[in-house]
Amino acid sequence: MSHALLAIDIPDLTPYLPGIIFGTLAAISILASILAATAPKIVHAAFGLMAAFFGIAGLYAMLGADFVALAQVVVYVGGILVLLVFGILLTGRTRYALGLEREPSAKWPIFAGGLFFFGILLAIHGSEFNVVTDPAEPAATTPVIGRAFLDPNQYLIPFELASVLLLAALVGAAYLARRRRST
Repeated sequence: MSHALLAIDIPDLTPYLPGIIFGTLAAISILASILAATAPKIVHAAFGLMAAFFGIAGLYAMLGADFVALAQVVVYVGGILVLLVFGILLTGRTRYALGLEREPSAKWPIFAGGLFFFGILLAIHGSEFNVVTDPAEPAATTPVIGRAFLDPNQYLIPFELASVLLLAALVGAAYLARRRRST
């Protein structure tokens, strides 16, 4: 009797797995982005943004862009999001929370978001996607991107300037937050 239970024919779901993973990651990204945009508390919005960044990193990994997926996690989740949370913690309460401003209207952001969404749908509808059913062995992307970042004739200067700009923004935010608390 126990051998009869083991003889159950389990269907092979391997061909459906990429679609299931893509749908799950896309749903996580979309729902987390909506949470980030509509959360009543800024900390909840930051966590929604973090989940959206992880979902996008998973989509990059599915595309075979291993370096971009890892950079998404390290730079955006590990760097930008932490910087955003520290900025939230350092700046204190906003003028709206103190009752010095009226409540912002939501009609213009909803209109702009709907317009952007409509434009994205038009772009997707007008695009021709080539689906490769038997992809060749993916090439390594990390060495090519690493050389491009370190080559003075390609992206070395913009890469270094971006890091200096982010450092200046962090120092400026810390200075402004410290100056407000001391006065």
